[in-house]
Amino acid sequence: MKLLVTRRMTPAAEHALAARFEAEFLDREDGFSEAEAARAMAEYDAVMPTLGDRFSAGAFGGDLRCRLLANFGAGFNHIDIAAAANAGVAVTNTPDAVTEATADIALTLILMTARRAGEGERVLRRGEWTGWQPTQLLGRHVSGATVGIIGMGRIGKAIARRCHFGFGMDVLFHNRSTVSSLDFPARQVAGLDELLTQSDFAVVAVPGGAGTRHLIGAAELDRLGPRSFLINIARGDIVQEAALIDALARGRIAGAGLDVYEHEPRVAPELMAMENVTLLPHLGTAAEEVRTAMAMRAMNNLLAFDEGRPLPDRVN
Repeated sequence: MKLLVTRRMTPAAEHALAARFEAEFLDREDGFSEAEAARAMAEYDAVMPTLGDRFSAGAFGGDLRCRLLANFGAGFNHIDIAAAANAGVAVTNTPDAVTEATADIALTLILMTARRAGEGERVLRRGEWTGWQPTQLLGRHVSGATVGIIGMGRIGKAIARRCHFGFGMDVLFHNRSTVSSLDFPARQVAGLDELLTQSDFAVVAVPGGAGTRHLIGAAELDRLGPRSFLINIARGDIVQEAALIDALARGRIAGAGLDVYEHEPRVAPELMAMENVTLLPHLGTAAEEVRTAMAMRAMNNLLAFDEGRPLPDRVN
């Protein structure tokens, strides 16, 4: 089976894929354009794409050789799922493998933002620190605060579990469906507005896509209020970035911690200049063992496809 992998992978992952398939690994940092995606669909039996590769509707026209997109990542909003299904192309993802690492980054952002860690490091590196003072860089105490989880799926639950057991936080959550059988105390609230008004930290953990685009805008940020923080580890366009910038600049929320951006990889200059926002370069799953596990999860779907078995992680 002729396989195209759109980015370099960890050595262990590349070795495993190359040993089993006729695999080509592209050494590039930018994502596929729609035209490049269309060419790949015509030339390979399967493609292993990832975030930033534009498999939009136009990529599925013409005479397609490819019948599987084994996406590297849990999120797949860069793929037009309906167009793929109409063209007879299966799409899979890599759930579970990303859960714990992404939850870790959410807690990293909560702590860094609340305790002004990024700002403090910049002060230190500039040589401006004059020694300990009782009122220097006063932030917010995380232990015992209230966290609101927006989206109580695998990652949302992992974040909530860390918040409760690690920091004694009260956990609220908003989810489209009822969530039961949790192994920690948490309260599901009826609406997003209710969650935002009660949260010290609101964590965005819903999937990306048309249904959640700009879920958080100016009105929602107003509900969050000037004493609370927004954390986004999901997809950048779930938060209306212009509204977030305005809220941060005007002090309508206390701060934000972001691992994703609406126009990624471009980060708004206004965000770059602000001290009340922590910015990370999409590090959610950036651990070698996690990235290898993601590739192996994608490989499980490739193997199933090649052997005519049901796809374990099919999303369409």
